[in-house]
Amino acid sequence: MRVIIRQLVAQKRLMPIHTRHWKNIELLRTLVRRDLDARYKGAILGNLWPLLTQLSQLLIFTYVFSIVLKVRLSLKDLPTNENLTFGLWLFAGLLPWTAFTGGLMQSANSVVMQPNLVKKVVFPLSLLPLVPILSAFIESSFGLILLIFFVAITTHSLHPTLALLPLVWITQLLFTIGLGYFAAGLTVFLRDIPQTLSLILNLWFYLTPLVYPAEVIPQQWRGWIFWFNPIAAIAEVYRDIILVGEIKHWGEWMVAFIVAVVMTSIGMCCYNRLRPAFADVL
Repeated sequence: MRVIIRQLVAQKRLMPIHTRHWKNIELLRTLVRRDLDARYKGAILGNLWPLLTQLSQLLIFTYVFSIVLKVRLSLKDLPTNENLTFGLWLFAGLLPWTAFTGGLMQSANSVVMQPNLVKKVVFPLSLLPLVPILSAFIESSFGLILLIFFVAITTHSLHPTLALLPLVWITQLLFTIGLGYFAAGLTVFLRDIPQTLSLILNLWFYLTPLVYPAEVIPQQWRGWIFWFNPIAAIAEVYRDIILVGEIKHWGEWMVAFIVAVVMTSIGMCCYNRLRPAFADVL
């Protein structure tokens, strides 16, 4: 009986901590679902619009780079020198980029767009930047499912490396969350951050081998692009896992993961230091 009582007392002491975290998770899930519903409320196609947007980008870039500029690829188990191969390769690289930029840009405004929630003492402000990031990630998952479906039809098989996708998602999410926290905190005090971020992302897009093969980058610069650009490494690992079935960029992936963890720590630290002044500024 004494053992049972001790266990009950111990559980009661731990209960408030577990309950608080569980409530935050439930609240985050509710906020993400509400955000996804609000984005396309009243639209006939609803949540299919992100997928249609990704497909339109795919068609445009495939036409420009594969048909007009005659860019050719040769991937294992995929048809050689065909527009379909380039389209699949292009789509695999655009998926993480779309989720990254969409979540980052919206998280930058996540605090300033919710002044009522910021002024509520009991509301966990740490959830605000996470909502658009998770929403963008969920939206990109529809395109990922479509990509895997087309790869299965084209190759009549799926690579076992697909089991590693959750690990790549962790790297991608951590990097986006870190930058999202950093941008969200600074935007409260510097409203030029979203516009500046948009310019940086436009430059970042063309510095990342997403719509062109990495082989066209001069050899002396190629290493710098992969080692110091986590999104380039993540996009290539996506292609390795889904299209090739063999990870050729282990080192770059590990460096990207370390950078993502460091960026998450820096972003959260900056956000938490600035958070007490949010209500006064807004």
